[in-house]
Amino acid sequence: MTAYDFTAPLWVWDARRTDTWTFVSLPTDVADEVLERGAGVARGFGSLRVRVSVGTSVWTTSIFPDDKAGTYVLPVKKAIRAAQGIGVGDTVGVHLELLDV
Repeated sequence: MTAYDFTAPLWVWDARRTDTWTFVSLPTDVADEVLERGAGVARGFGSLRVRVSVGTSVWTTSIFPDDKAGTYVLPVKKAIRAAQGIGVGDTVGVHLELLDV
């Protein structure tokens, strides 16, 4: 299992004003390695399945390449943010495991 630990701030994707999507961007060095390791198993839109831990919350989701930011982005759903008492602008510790690699 390939895993990464990093810290990054939560931010809101503002492309859709009616929805609030909150993300963490992977550091570029981590994203570069993820891109290399996940090349053969990427799914629609270049997404990769991952298991994530933030604080005591653990969930399975996908990360997505963001060409504009030049990295992968990880969605952090509202239930996780509420459970961990975190919000936009907070820096969070993330443990990320690639699942299909």
